[in-house]
Amino acid sequence: MPAAARRNLTIAAAAAATAVAAVYDLWLWLTNYAADNFHNDFTFYYAAARLGLQHGWARLYDLGLQQQQLDAIESHITVAQLARYVSPPPLAWLVIPLTPLPYQIAYWAWSAVLAGALVLAWRLTAPDQGRASLIFLVAAVGWLPVIYGLQLGQPALLVAAAVACCSWLLRHDRPLAAGAVLGFLVLKPQLALLVPPALLVMGRWRAFAGAAVAIGLLVVASLIALGPQGTETYLARLAFASGVPENRSQTLAAWIPNLELTRAVQAVIAAWTLALVYRLRRGDARMPLSVALVGGLAASLYAHYDDLTMLGLAALLYLGAPHPRWTWTYLLGVVIAAEGFPIWGAGPVLAGELGALALLSVAALKHDDGDAEQHHAEGQHHTDLERDRQHVAIDGES
Repeated sequence: MPAAARRNLTIAAAAAATAVAAVYDLWLWLTNYAADNFHNDFTFYYAAARLGLQHGWARLYDLGLQQQQLDAIESHITVAQLARYVSPPPLAWLVIPLTPLPYQIAYWAWSAVLAGALVLAWRLTAPDQGRASLIFLVAAVGWLPVIYGLQLGQPALLVAAAVACCSWLLRHDRPLAAGAVLGFLVLKPQLALLVPPALLVMGRWRAFAGAAVAIGLLVVASLIALGPQGTETYLARLAFASGVPENRSQTLAAWIPNLELTRAVQAVIAAWTLALVYRLRRGDARMPLSVALVGGLAASLYAHYDDLTMLGLAALLYLGAPHPRWTWTYLLGVVIAAEGFPIWGAGPVLAGELGALALLSVAALKHDDGDAEQHHAEGQHHTDLERDRQHVAIDGES
């Protein structure tokens, strides 16, 4: 079979498979929503925004007031260890424009915003293959981590779109804007925690400065809005959340029995990731940014299934940069591992993330060795030329 025919057949098969998966996932989303309109995380964002407007932002993390707001919208939800608002204040602020709307309309308006963020991230990162690039968008909808995040109303797609914009702006020589857009990371910081430090080790000083200013301003605004008492309450809520077993079950903490050892291993992974980013700092910015996302997820202290949306973004960034063709198979394996997470758990995904870092480390070392050999050869060539010039000069004098 000719190569062109094989390629067309592969594209057709991929389009059909992803379309079936996307339709099925959308059906799951709609049926779950129909069964219980309030069984999602947006309910807590909406309630938190109403709470802040009515009682002041200093009381945002008051569990009693959160319960009042949940009751006011008739959610039939009781505040519990996994059912409470513990996100940073800017996420509640972002939902303020939706609070005048009835809850159900607000939910679908928020879903439309998230869907727009998905399309934006796809447009900015999908490999340029014409209409075939639509397969990546359909595949995203058909991938469980993405559709699960959409169903919950999680802000992961907003963070993904921000990182995608950062990558695009870096490649179009707009570093300050590239950094500033990372202010969206405050919505859920653990999703891309290593991206700002990655900009620093890449030598993208202006981009890092833009990120530091944008994130810093939002942090300061949050501290002012919460006040000392509100900040203390927020830190207490975060400390409690970090101790909930479900929040650690999808991290390395589930596989290493000692928590202190786990934190040390996660710190080593973060340092390893930034060292690899430094190795890959020259050339296309998409490669080191994808590494920062993968390493950040592997080193995360707190993770949920929908957070793997960022792994999909990392894959698109990687595919957009120069890469060996065989790595397609590895990426596909990691995507399948994430799809089957409800069956076999987080282990295969974590192994895939660490394996990706290892493979990229080997590739980076080989690349450096190749550069060293090339520089040595160029130096030897220049030496030989200089020696030839000297011989010519001597012959001319004689």
